[in-house]
Amino acid sequence: MAFIKKLVVTGVIVSIAAVAGFSYWAKSPLTTDGPAIDFTIDPGVGVGVATQQMVKAGVPVNPQLFNILARVTGEAGRIKAGSYELKPNTTPRNLLRQLVRGEFAQEAVTIVEGWTFKQMRTALAAHERLRHDTVKLSDDELMRKISSEYTNPEGLFFPDTYLFAKGSSELAIYKQAHQAMLNHLKAAWETRDPSLPYKNPYEALIMASIIEKETGQKSERGMIAGVFVNRLRTGMMLQTDPAVIYGMGERFGGDIRKKDLQTDTPYNTYTRTGLPPTPISLPGVQSLAAALAPAKTQALYFVSRGDGTSHFSENLNEHNRAVNQYQRRTGK
Repeated sequence: MAFIKKLVVTGVIVSIAAVAGFSYWAKSPLTTDGPAIDFTIDPGVGVGVATQQMVKAGVPVNPQLFNILARVTGEAGRIKAGSYELKPNTTPRNLLRQLVRGEFAQEAVTIVEGWTFKQMRTALAAHERLRHDTVKLSDDELMRKISSEYTNPEGLFFPDTYLFAKGSSELAIYKQAHQAMLNHLKAAWETRDPSLPYKNPYEALIMASIIEKETGQKSERGMIAGVFVNRLRTGMMLQTDPAVIYGMGERFGGDIRKKDLQTDTPYNTYTRTGLPPTPISLPGVQSLAAALAPAKTQALYFVSRGDGTSHFSENLNEHNRAVNQYQRRTGK
């Protein structure tokens, strides 16, 4: 009888020790230094196969213990497929929580204000962590894929930094950026000055794209917008070089010449009145705001001072004097 009691006591002690050891393991970091480890869980696999995939990728986890952890916590069937990242000091318990919550490895791609859509496509196609499912699509096909009402993509994607899980679709980024631009444009349009000479939000987007390319000075965007709005209202040509350059396409060699200003294209605002037919860049939120809430000004002209700022003039004589002064200073 005493022997049986000893066996029972021993068994209880062993069980307690095992539970304590298991609990300690579950709360102890798998790694303490070194780089993060990337791994992928395939769709439709169980916890056993998922654990094997982690181990194969270099995750230093005990597969038997991890399987037990997943089952005793009731989370074995809740693991989500996707690409993950094991960061230093992650415990088995936190790793399991990461898999259950679908806390995928986060990547980022930045679309820069003032880029053209072509530059955006180049950046996404070059990103190593995206799934390139739009490379063979034409611009028209891409716009149809994202269910856009527009056919020309220029200007219709909001420049921002977008986070995504490793292996995400390029198309998902395009959809997100397109919807973001539509949302920002709608918000700006709803608070616009009703006297502005735009027929629709798209024309405001065209103006915003011009403002984006005309100045890097955030403080001057309202004044730039005011000048162009004044020109539209009076029937003057916009005479904005960035639009001419956009219309030149691959012919632009870095310098704009008098001949270029005289060569007609749909985007040559020196030969045609009104707005260009499409945006010429991807405008940011400040350029959208400037286009729809321009500064109240009588200015019709502006010229660069050569220091990043501009001189604004209300008449041609004043403008010509400013051109002579500031172009001579900059050696032009």
